[in-house]
Amino acid sequence: MVADEQSKRFKDILSNNALKFIILLGIVSLLADMTYEGARSITGPYLAILGASATVVGFVSGFGELLGYSLRFFSGYLSDRTRQYWTITIIGYVVNLLAVPLLALAGSWEWAAVLLIMERVGKATRVPSRDVMLSHATSQVGHGWGFGLHEAMDQIGAILGPLIVAVVLFYRGSYQTAFAFLLIPAVLAIAVLVISRFLYPHPHDLEVKMPPLDTKGLKRVYWLYIAAAALIAAGFADFPLIAYHFQKVMIVSAGLIPIFYAVAMGVDAISALIFGKLFDKVGISIMVVVALISAFFAPLTFLGGFYMAFMGMALWGVSMGAQESIMRSSVAVMSSSKKRGSAYGVFNTIYGVSWFLGSFFMGILYDFSITYLVIFSVLIQLLSIPIFVSIRKIMD
Repeated sequence: MVADEQSKRFKDILSNNALKFIILLGIVSLLADMTYEGARSITGPYLAILGASATVVGFVSGFGELLGYSLRFFSGYLSDRTRQYWTITIIGYVVNLLAVPLLALAGSWEWAAVLLIMERVGKATRVPSRDVMLSHATSQVGHGWGFGLHEAMDQIGAILGPLIVAVVLFYRGSYQTAFAFLLIPAVLAIAVLVISRFLYPHPHDLEVKMPPLDTKGLKRVYWLYIAAAALIAAGFADFPLIAYHFQKVMIVSAGLIPIFYAVAMGVDAISALIFGKLFDKVGISIMVVVALISAFFAPLTFLGGFYMAFMGMALWGVSMGAQESIMRSSVAVMSSSKKRGSAYGVFNTIYGVSWFLGSFFMGILYDFSITYLVIFSVLIQLLSIPIFVSIRKIMD
């Protein structure tokens, strides 16, 4: 009886520590998202002002995601080989965050593009290692809920960042001034990250010890899952292209574009919590619902007026939040702790290649026909549904 009570007390302490660790990294992500999501809300119009075309915007955003996600394969592999998760994470955050305020000094779209790509490279460096550390902690509270909580905090920053940018623009500040303001949350994020490193030097100690996974059949499910996620990524328009569209057709004023993005991020935060919890309860089948929601944001966003575009951005936020919480949770469930960095790296690489090809292709389609862009976005995302159904049958 005493042993049972001690065991329960130990589990409670471990669970509390895991939750505190998730919240700490959530604060880091909140501040980091204030930085680069604030910048992201205006990069489309900023590139346009510097002379970039829609094709260039689509290429820059898509290539940034391609390079960023592709490098995750190597950073994930490196993290598994070296076990230096904290070192890799900190280096990645420094590059990721400091590239943003430097955009204030960009005098051409070419230099701005280089900095935007560097920001993605920094994120690529730190994401697999950070997610591995988070996965150890989320095993204590439920992967879906843990990653959902982290994503929700992440998106609070994604709301605040664009709002800061909107305030600067409202008071007739320039885009350069807005980028300069984002240095503040960047420095704070790095400071909290370093503190977290000293408070929790060994996050793997938080992992719930699970029996060895039966890898037979797992490999097939893992690759099917990646294929389905890649289809959603290919049809999911990046926000710079959406913002470019808003400015070009003038259905949303320049000052309101960051507000639209902030609303989407708020919906993202709520969606991450809800769908993360649903994932813990019903499993991968919830992705069928996510795919349906995601498929219908494009018609509203690109073909509608002001209010339809607003609704489209809300659906875009729902899909983004669900993807961020469920997709990271699924990889954690499908991989062992020793190979989890590589599992995240491979997944993110294929996901990113698909995002690049889709973003670049939609940028080209936009210059020819917005209707064709919408048709492509809807159809390719709906193609993921049969694959998710197949995965559910295999896992059941």
